[in-house]
Amino acid sequence: MREKAGIIHKILKTALLPYMMLDIWNPGIFHGRKKKKNFFEGWYFKMVDRSEKHAYAIIPGVSTARDTLKSHAFVMFMDARARIMRYFRYPLDELKASDKKFELTIGESSFSIGGMSLNLEQGGDLITARISFKDTYPWPVKLLSPGVMGWYAFVPGMECYHGILSMDHALEGFIEADGTRTDITGGRGYIEKDWGVSMPSSWIWMQTNHFDREGVSLSGSIAKIPWFGSYFTGYIFGFLYDKKLYKFTTYSGAKITGLDVTDDNIQIRLENKAYRLDIDADRSEGVELPAPKLGEMTAKVNESLSSSINVVLLKKSGSGTELIYSGMGRNAGLEFVGDVEELIEGLKK
Repeated sequence: MREKAGIIHKILKTALLPYMMLDIWNPGIFHGRKKKKNFFEGWYFKMVDRSEKHAYAIIPGVSTARDTLKSHAFVMFMDARARIMRYFRYPLDELKASDKKFELTIGESSFSIGGMSLNLEQGGDLITARISFKDTYPWPVKLLSPGVMGWYAFVPGMECYHGILSMDHALEGFIEADGTRTDITGGRGYIEKDWGVSMPSSWIWMQTNHFDREGVSLSGSIAKIPWFGSYFTGYIFGFLYDKKLYKFTTYSGAKITGLDVTDDNIQIRLENKAYRLDIDADRSEGVELPAPKLGEMTAKVNESLSSSINVVLLKKSGSGTELIYSGMGRNAGLEFVGDVEELIEGLKK
């Protein structure tokens, strides 16, 4: 069986070359080596310390614009509690990235699935960190479903591709910003990434892995997906509980049967044949971050890392339901960008 799968894997890779030279079965690697314009790629690390008094988002990445003078590598540093964002810009030649495994260096800072080392200094800002990640839990990569995007990962020329490198993991180490050191040993982390031309014009994104017990995590997004001259609304939600990942995605046949969005609250109901997931997210004030548009970091997104998300997972049983889990997720990341009516209309397509 394993030998047969290996043969199919080789046939698929051969048939889809040269696009498959990007190796979509490894979403963590650098996909932009041959991209010279209108391209971005960014890795997103969320970290919350054990006391939950400190929350950070660190985003290394690359922006290749049509105007080559605007192309650059970067490391974004967000201190959510202090509501501070710092953007460290580097020439493209200071980006070193593997297209074989997730290993990335920008300037004197390095990133991998095992941890990061920060040495950031520009304009008087000084940030250092030495952090290890333990027991990471990636979204499973399978032969015909290479990660969180499922079979959509095989479609060339999409506006944006997405990967989840760890739904939840433990942290060891420290972050020191302007002389103040924070011990984050015992905290929890999360890692994802995006790459492509632009982020969607409309999207909702949420994530939390701070529930009443370790090992519980929610990650989800709803977005406008351009598609052959039109668009549809795509969605990817995963809920990790008791070492099992419950998936509610467009490509798996799950449906959004309820969506209600206000300025400070988002309610979503997702269903597949076996399960129902109810989400009630309260949004807190966030920090404005740069976001990519046609490869350039000219768009803006407001991101909160102190929101709360109530999650209820139910198993369908006959005409009723059986409760599997109910709990409130703290320190939640939450973004809402664009037109919700556009998203609702796209669900009808």
